Amino acid sequence: MEWIALILTLILGLFIIIGTIIGLKTKNSEKFVSFSISLAFGVMMGLSFLELLPEAIEHLEKSYFILIIFTIIGIIILKFLHHFIPHHAHDEGKKHSKKEHREHLNHIGIISSIALILHNIIEGMAIFGTTTNSVSAGILVGIGVGLHNIPMGIIIGSTLENKHPIIMSFLISISTFLGGLIMFLLGGWINQDFILGILLSITLGMILYIALAELLEQIINTKNKKETIYGLILGILILIISTQIGHHH
Repeated sequence: MEWIALILTLILGLFIIIGTIIGLKTKNSEKFVSFSISLAFGVMMGLSFLELLPEAIEHLEKSYFILIIFTIIGIIILKFLHHFIPHHAHDEGKKHSKKEHREHLNHIGIISSIALILHNIIEGMAIFGTTTNSVSAGILVGIGVGLHNIPMGIIIGSTLENKHPIIMSFLISISTFLGGLIMFLLGGWINQDFILGILLSITLGMILYIALAELLEQIINTKNKKETIYGLILGILILIISTQIGHHH
């Protein structure tokens, strides 16, 4: 049972790589970048309110104070990381060269990757725990997770420069397996609701920060309004479908 759970967490990571390849193939299309950013925004907002928030509340036994504190810590962590990642101002109302625009997208890609690695470690832990209890439930949750990993991969592929997408995509894809491996090695010690609740709260803060502080600005300033609307709708739909699949166990 545990080996099946580990293999499942490894397979799930591959969905990120599929998304990254799609993003790389269509990288030079500004319309596609607008589409993928709004798709990621839709998925991240859905992920925050349909999955992370309810799960964190459940694991923390409705301790809203702890939820808020650790969500804020998640936001602070990413704000702190900003100082170590090259960031180029992308102020509203100013015209930017293609180079400045690419550098800004690259910054978003790196920030998103860091948060996704932590998110996927926790997700891997949760999927491992679910699968060891019930293989069929684990597979269903896995399908849901896999579905929303594809758009996450797309944004990595369409925002990061040079060889970074492949490296980041590999690290993110392995991080789900790493979460499963942590659960496998530590067993019941870390599988405590309270610890998982704290980790989920930190991730919630990180995902909200990316969506609201990074992606939203791109969505507001884009010229490709039609592609942006399509991306938002598809992003939300993917999350609703994957959440429904994941919860039918």
